[in-house]
Amino acid sequence: MSQMQHDAPAQVHRERTYGWDDPAASAPALGVMSGLAMLQAIGDGRLPRPPIMQTLGIEPGEVVEGRIVFRLTPQEFHLNPLGTVHGGVICTLLDTGAACAVHSTLPVGTGYTTVDLTSTFLRAVRPGQGELTLVGTVLSRGQRTALGQAQLFDHRDRLVAHATSTCLLMPMGAP
Repeated sequence: MSQMQHDAPAQVHRERTYGWDDPAASAPALGVMSGLAMLQAIGDGRLPRPPIMQTLGIEPGEVVEGRIVFRLTPQEFHLNPLGTVHGGVICTLLDTGAACAVHSTLPVGTGYTTVDLTSTFLRAVRPGQGELTLVGTVLSRGQRTALGQAQLFDHRDRLVAHATSTCLLMPMGAP
């Protein structure tokens, strides 16, 4: 028997069950609501939250034009093998913050997609350390592209991670 097998703790299986609303329910809003109105409707429950928010446990917060604030409490299901929140979870938060800030500036009938995301990690995050606050803002917005940034703060208001993202703006609807 190898040393690793001999010293390994007993595995304890965990399960997580959650639900989400059909994302197609928000599709009609794309043609009649501005980005800001749509994000505010998601935040106050008039439109369903996107499935990724339920999957990760992201809670909506403040949404004003060019700025969003979301929250997340790190959980065991966010962890990597080292016991810290997985970088992919943090990147998803950063992408969400930068992109939603851009989304909040878009008129009716305009959509976007992320072109790039550049992220920097400054501190490890672990469950039990308190709630994280995600702040997304728009740095620049033109006719075809927008530059957003996202900052992730821990419960002591220390910067945990930062990202910038370029978004391609495009008309939505039938080709």
